[in-house]
Amino acid sequence: MSHVAKEPKVTLEVAEQLGLLPEEFAQIETYLGRTPNYTELSMYSVMWSEHCSYKNSILWLKKLPKEGPHLLAEAGEENAGLVDIGDGLACCFKIESHNHPSAIEPYQGAATGVGGIHRDIFTMGARPIAALNSLRFGELTSKKTQHLLKGVVKGIGDYGNSFGVPTVAGEVYFEDCYEHNPLVNAMSVGIVETGKVVSAISQGAGNPVYIVGSSTGKDGIHGATFASEDISEDSSEKLPSVQVGDPFQEKILLEATLEAIQTGAIVGMQDMGAAGITCSTSEMSEKGGFGMDIHLDKVPLRQQNMVPFEILLSESQERMLVVIEKGQEAAVEKVFDKWDIQYAPIGEVTEGNTLNYFWQGNKVAEVPADTLVLGGGAPVYERAYEEPPYYQQYQAFDPGTVEEPADLKAVAEQIVTAPNIASKRFVYEQYDSMVQINNRTTNAPSDAAVIRVQGQNKALAVTVDCNARYVHADPKVGAMIAVSECARNITCSGGLPVAITNCLNFGNPYKPHVYWQFVNAIQGMSAACLKFNTPVTGGNVSFYNQNLQGGPVYPTPTIGMLGVLSDTSHQMTLDFKSDGDVILLVGPVTDDINGSHYLAKVKGIVAAPAPSFDLEMEYKVQEAVRTAIHNGLLKSAHDVSDGGLFVTLLESAMAGNRGFSVSQQKDVRTDAFWFGEGQSRIVITVAPDKVESVQRHFAEGNLPVTALGTVSGDFVRVNNADWGALADWRTLYDTAIERILATQEA
Repeated sequence: MSHVAKEPKVTLEVAEQLGLLPEEFAQIETYLGRTPNYTELSMYSVMWSEHCSYKNSILWLKKLPKEGPHLLAEAGEENAGLVDIGDGLACCFKIESHNHPSAIEPYQGAATGVGGIHRDIFTMGARPIAALNSLRFGELTSKKTQHLLKGVVKGIGDYGNSFGVPTVAGEVYFEDCYEHNPLVNAMSVGIVETGKVVSAISQGAGNPVYIVGSSTGKDGIHGATFASEDISEDSSEKLPSVQVGDPFQEKILLEATLEAIQTGAIVGMQDMGAAGITCSTSEMSEKGGFGMDIHLDKVPLRQQNMVPFEILLSESQERMLVVIEKGQEAAVEKVFDKWDIQYAPIGEVTEGNTLNYFWQGNKVAEVPADTLVLGGGAPVYERAYEEPPYYQQYQAFDPGTVEEPADLKAVAEQIVTAPNIASKRFVYEQYDSMVQINNRTTNAPSDAAVIRVQGQNKALAVTVDCNARYVHADPKVGAMIAVSECARNITCSGGLPVAITNCLNFGNPYKPHVYWQFVNAIQGMSAACLKFNTPVTGGNVSFYNQNLQGGPVYPTPTIGMLGVLSDTSHQMTLDFKSDGDVILLVGPVTDDINGSHYLAKVKGIVAAPAPSFDLEMEYKVQEAVRTAIHNGLLKSAHDVSDGGLFVTLLESAMAGNRGFSVSQQKDVRTDAFWFGEGQSRIVITVAPDKVESVQRHFAEGNLPVTALGTVSGDFVRVNNADWGALADWRTLYDTAIERILATQEA
C-alpha cells in the first residue's frame, strides 16, 4: 500500500477530528485488517457521516410505509422516488436539504442545493419539469435573517431560472429558532418513460468508468462531515466546504446525459453529490456487486497540487459518474462531444467488491465497497430518547386564560401583515414559474401547483408543507398534520395524493429530547401516510440543525407530496368566481386557538398544544371534497391553514378580485372561529342553484357543513361590520414584507 506525501499519520485523535467515534475507528481497522491510511480514513469519515450514512436515523426510517400500488422503486433504492403515473410514464421526485452550506454562504449554498436535487432526477433519465422549495429563517427584523433571505432566494432564482426549470411552489417561515440555522429544502420533479429509467449501479467487469461534467476542485471537501455537526461560531471558517454552482454547465450536462441514455450504452449513472467520487464509486459498486479500479490522476482538475483524498472527497458541482458498456464508448463520447461537455475515462469495473484507487501508478487506497455504505458496513445506532419537560407544559395550556380581542378587525390586520402569513411576493417574483409553459396555476392559483404532462390529458399536483410550530408542540400530531395538509392541498386542486418524499430537519440526534421529537414525528408521519396511501419514496435527514447560542430548531419534517389529476378538467382553483356564490365551510368548527399564529404571534403564547386534529375526519373530508370537485359541484376550494378562516377567505377573495360578506354561525370563541387553526377544514364556493345538492352530498358522509356567507362586490364584511375595501386588504397583504425590509434598511 503506497502512501502519498503530506498525509498525516493516522491515529485515533485524527479519526476523531474527522468526526469518527472511537468505536467506528476500531470497526474500520477490523474491516481492513489494518490501520487505514489518511485517504482511506477520510473516505470513511464522509461516508459514515450522518449526512451520507443516516446512522442515527435509518432504524426509524425503515418503519415508514414504503409500499404502494404506484411505486416503481422502493425508498432508497434509487437516487429519487419513482411513481407510475400511467400511459408508460413515471414521475421521479425528491426533496433534500442544503441547510449548513446556506447558513455560511447563502447564495451558493442554496444554488447548489437546487442543482444537486435536479441532478438526482436527471441521472435517472427523467427531465425535470418543476422545482419547489421550503425555506425557514430567523425573525425578519434581524439583519442576519435579511442577509440570509436575500442570498438564498437569489441563489435559488439565479440557478433555477438559468437552468430552465420553473419554480412552481414553496413556503417561507420566520421564527427565532432558525436565526443561526436556516433551513433550505429543495425539491425537484421530473418525467421519464418507464422503460428508460437509468439506475445508479455498476456492473460488468471491464466496463469503463467515466467522469462527466465539470472539472474537480477543492470546493466542498468534507462537506458531508460539515453537514453532520452543529453550527458554531467557527463554522464560517469552513467556507471552503461550500460548493460553487454553474447552472449553464448543468443545463448542458442535462441535455448531454439524456441524449447519451438514448444510445442504450449506459450501464449506470450517479450524480456526484455529498462525498463526491467516494460516494458515487462506492454506492454504485455496492449496489451492483462489483468493484472498481479508479485512476485519480485521470480526473480533470481545475486546481493544481490536489492530493488523492482531496480529489476523492471534493464535492465540485455538475459532475456525474457513468459506467458505459465496453465497446460502445464511441457512441457515448460522440454525444458528449456534440454538447461540448468534458469527460474522461478514469477506470473500469472489476470482479469482487474492492475499490482500488491509484495515483500516478501507485495504489493510494483499497477499500471494500460494501463497508462504506448505508445498508452495508456503515454503522447503525438507536439513540436514547425521552419526552422533554415542555411537552406536558404545552398540553396543560388552558385557552380560557386568554382574553378575546375587543377589536377583531385590528387583529385580522395584524395577522395579515405578519411575515409568516403575508404575501411572499418578494420571494416568488424572483423565480421563473412559467418556463416550459406547463404550469397550469400561474394565472389560476390552486392550493397545490398543477403541472401539465405534455402530450397527455393529465397533470401532476405537487406541494410542500410543514408547520413546525405544530410539530414542536406535538411531534406526532404535527407530522400527521404536515402530511394531511399536503394531501388537502392536492385534494383542493382536484388531484389524488399518491406518494411523498420528506426532508427531516432536526437538531442533534445525541440529545434525547431532540431524538424524541424525531421518533414521534416518524410515527405520526407513518400513520398519516398509511391513511392516505401515500408511501414514502425517499428523501433526506438533516440532523445537527442546532447551535450553542439558540439550541435546536423546531423539528421540521418537511413533506413534499405528489398527486395526480387523471383528467385536467378536474383541476380546481382557489379563487372566488362570481358575485352571489355561496361560501361554505366543510369540516368541523372547533372552539380551538391552540397552536395558531394568532395565539403565538398576537397573544405571544407558544406553550400550547397543536391544533385539534382527527385523522379519520381529515380523510373523510378530503374524499368528499374530491368527489364533489370531480362531479362538477364546486366553483372553488381552499383549505384552512395558517392564520385561520379569515386568511383563507381573504386569499380566495384576492385571487378572484371579489369580496365577501360572512358571519360567524357557530357558538364558539370569536377568535377561534376566525383565527383558530383546527384542521380538516376546507372553504368551498358553490353556485346558488347547487347549494342543496352540495349539502346533500356532504350529509351522505355525515360531514359538517357551515354556511358562512356569499361572494360579493369589492369589499369585506365580517359579522355585519364593514371591514373596508378588498383593495386595501390586498395592499396590506402584498406589501408587508417589503415594508419591513425597507424599515430595517432605512
